[in-house]
Amino acid sequence: MASNEHLMKTYAPLDVTFEHGEGAYLWDSQQQKYLDALCGIAVCGLGHAHPAITRTICEQAGRLLHTSNLYQIDKQQQLADQLCDISGMSRVFFSNSGAEANEAAIKIARLYGNRNKVENPAIIVMEHSFHGRTMATLSATGNRKVQAGFEPLVQGFIRVPYNDVDAIKNIADSNNNVVAILVEPVQGEGGIQIPASDYLNHLRKICDRQNWLLMLDEIQTGMGRTGQWFAFQHNNIQPDVMTLAKALGNGVPIGACLANDKAGEILQPGNHGSTFGGNPLMCATASAVIDTIRAENLITNAEQLGSYILDSFKDKLSSLDGVREVRGLGLMIGIELEKTVPSW
Repeated sequence: MASNEHLMKTYAPLDVTFEHGEGAYLWDSQQQKYLDALCGIAVCGLGHAHPAITRTICEQAGRLLHTSNLYQIDKQQQLADQLCDISGMSRVFFSNSGAEANEAAIKIARLYGNRNKVENPAIIVMEHSFHGRTMATLSATGNRKVQAGFEPLVQGFIRVPYNDVDAIKNIADSNNNVVAILVEPVQGEGGIQIPASDYLNHLRKICDRQNWLLMLDEIQTGMGRTGQWFAFQHNNIQPDVMTLAKALGNGVPIGACLANDKAGEILQPGNHGSTFGGNPLMCATASAVIDTIRAENLITNAEQLGSYILDSFKDKLSSLDGVREVRGLGLMIGIELEKTVPSW
């Protein structure tokens, strides 16, 4: 077995190596079987070695892996059509990750502000948020541990508490530089924090009144995980910009930044790009993911299974010492513990 002596020490991996998977299960190099509860950090929503995804990857790899975005890519156009159909958005930019999708969203907001004669355009972001590890996205992230040592951070972000509408209203009354709000409908890395049921509706109204962009980071909530294709659909609103990744490719690296008519025409040739973003392999795979979710009725399954698991956890755990709260939306479920947890 190869060693990890030549890898940069960006991770502290557990002493286990997985060799193959099937469905919700993984087998390590000792042929020990595991239930995969991590899902590649919310990535493999269809499980491992799903027949439809495997078949699509093999077929596309045998035809064409990559061409430049200097040419038309039919698989990219097909996937954009599918995403706009299920989201109600109008334009898509494809990248390789969620962080890159959020970079595109931030650039859209900056250009939007500058074209509206806003000097030093600013974006409202949330405490305890997570948007990525590039310089701009870690600056937007509300986690000091992610930012430590990388100063000076990218400027242009105003931070407020999550689920605090009044804090945003106060900024709207006193700051003329804001051009957008960037927010997760449910904070994933922040601890499965679920806001008030009308939180996004309030943000939508504020953005409409102030002529700001409402930008939703659905990298973890998207692709059916909360019991809708996208979490904003629980609120019957429409964002101006939405970012996706993780479960979109079921393990194949892909990110997407979607925009509506208001924001969808902002990026023009020369403003942004990606060498690998939207290549035939990743787009064919993501299209197969969408087709499979539809064919297997997995949106409804996520809602029903999530409700069952959440109710079961609440029934079994809520009364135990050390359990502060059990909360969830669809299959995004969190159990918050006290700092000192007794051994049960």
